[in-house]
Amino acid sequence: MKAPLITISIVSHEQAELASLLLRDIARLGRDDLQILYTMNVPEPLPAEAADWPIAMVRNASPHGFARNHNAAFRAAQAGYFCVLNPDLRIHADPFPALLPLFDEPRVSASPSIVDASGKAEDHARRFPTFRSLAAKLVRADRDLDYEESGQPFSPDWIAGMFMLFRSSAFQEVGGFDERYFLYYEDIDICRRLRRSGYDIRVTPSVRTTHNARRASRHNVKYMLSHARSMLRYFTTRYS
Repeated sequence: MKAPLITISIVSHEQAELASLLLRDIARLGRDDLQILYTMNVPEPLPAEAADWPIAMVRNASPHGFARNHNAAFRAAQAGYFCVLNPDLRIHADPFPALLPLFDEPRVSASPSIVDASGKAEDHARRFPTFRSLAAKLVRADRDLDYEESGQPFSPDWIAGMFMLFRSSAFQEVGGFDERYFLYYEDIDICRRLRRSGYDIRVTPSVRTTHNARRASRHNVKYMLSHARSMLRYFTTRYS
């Protein structure tokens, strides 16, 4: 096997069945330059594909937050690029040939286009939230996308943490994810810090990844409270 070009970090929270599908998709890419780090945040069965493929497995003794899990994976990363993937993604074609050329510019982080199961574009590329924009989302029924995709790479303020590709040096330079966020807003925060450090954020619609979202924060009180706490921390940090 080649020295890894890309380290992929996947964290599962009782999502082994979904993760098995994602790992199967990654295996089909036929790449021999990937390092896969798979973290089981709670006790659960191994994904079916894990036994037949070289995957580094981590079993947490107790659940950790999104930021802490991926930062721990980064400390074990061996590649020049670090890729954060949600276990509920499906990858239908190799995204990296379209993403890696974006890094010809020295200070970039990137993501493919993300669509839902019906093929409709998700709002994974957004403008930084403000009190005004959050209030507008609460009262607006149409949920328009912040950025309309035209087929060409574009630069949103931030990209959602379901698929984020960094140069490992950039992730290290900004200190990784802020572990004070347990869940939600870690992606906004790191993109804000990347931009403050002179990095651009790019999305290329030439490749698409499907997101089978659970939207837990919309119907689970615990996740709703975590979302609210992260929102408060973000705005407190931003305006302090």
